[in-house]
Amino acid sequence: MSLSSTPEAAPLHRYPMAPLIRFTLISLYLALVLPLPVQAPTELRVWLWAALPLGLAVVLALVSEQVELSPTGIRVGHPAWCAWLLRRGWQLPWDQITGLTPVATSQGGRVFYVRTKDGSAYLLPQRVQAFGDFLSRFSQSTGLNTGSIGRISPPWTYQLLAVLCGLMLTAETAWLLHTAPGIG
Repeated sequence: MSLSSTPEAAPLHRYPMAPLIRFTLISLYLALVLPLPVQAPTELRVWLWAALPLGLAVVLALVSEQVELSPTGIRVGHPAWCAWLLRRGWQLPWDQITGLTPVATSQGGRVFYVRTKDGSAYLLPQRVQAFGDFLSRFSQSTGLNTGSIGRISPPWTYQLLAVLCGLMLTAETAWLLHTAPGIG
């Protein structure tokens, strides 16, 4: 018996953004923004310290995007705590999906667009946790071949960026402890 003949028996599957990607993007924000209040003119410091957690909240909201596969379709969006802020996202019933279209990126990778019966196209998420499981379930639900789909960028790119962000944060912390009055 196939999944499509008993869709109500299939559970909901959630796929958040891959932890390596999430951690790297948050670290990059912190590495780029944390030094600003310390280096800013005195009259701007309070504003920058106040803006820092607000910016972090926006970054956390952006990296909280998740994909949900249900018996009836796919939904890409954000959890309730930030959905009001980030209203982007999409959802489709399985029977509306007709194909996948690959598009080359300027960095040499490929992204895929989910095509629908009405001619619309939606970007297929390629930065999710348990990507292989996601593609397998997507393929089972749509009948489309996902064998040629890979991650949008190889893991080593995010690993390298995470290491660089860690080095930046370490250097900035050491600099702050050495130069800031009253600290260290």
